[in-house]
Amino acid sequence: MNTVNTKSILETALICAQQPLPVEALRVLFDDGLDGDALKNLLHELQQDWAQRGVELVEVASGWRFQSRPEMREYLDRLHPEKPPRYSRATLETLAIIAYRQPVTRGDIEEVRGVSVNSLLLKQLEDRGWVEVIGYRQTIGRPALLATTRQFLDDLGLASLDQLPMLETPGQQIDVMEALNASSPVLSMEPAEPAALALTSSEDSDLFFLNRTQA
Repeated sequence: MNTVNTKSILETALICAQQPLPVEALRVLFDDGLDGDALKNLLHELQQDWAQRGVELVEVASGWRFQSRPEMREYLDRLHPEKPPRYSRATLETLAIIAYRQPVTRGDIEEVRGVSVNSLLLKQLEDRGWVEVIGYRQTIGRPALLATTRQFLDDLGLASLDQLPMLETPGQQIDVMEALNASSPVLSMEPAEPAALALTSSEDSDLFFLNRTQA
């Protein structure tokens, strides 16, 4: 089978797939006649083939998929005017803490935010498939340890947590919406008070805390 035919098969399978496809699944197309490295090379070639189009081939946590480019969003919204769910500032604060500091307990989140965490808020994130319990801390009460899921990465178009914006220097601020919604339409915040929410790295610790500054 030549390269052109192989890429056509990969392209067709990915376009028709309803979910991202990992390399292991794509190997089934060729009865395991191609190894993982060869398939990845072909996938990268496909990325280049689609580089000048409104649709791009990307690798996310669950595998490879075709998706519209971010600059196409405003036009596609005209065809599908329904809006994504809107999340409260508290929900996005909590999600940001979990994403950057995982695994964390509910108590850890409350310590960072300085307020108690509503159980319904955590349930909302779990029901959305973005947060899950991955274990229990070996301390009094054995509190649940929370972490983000592969679905969280998929929905934001990320292959790994390493692709989240880094907090490189003490005092650096990154808006939560910038950090969690840079390339995805799935996060939308409800209107709130005019305050700029930022995630800041502590000068004396590797922990993260939330800092509010006047807009």
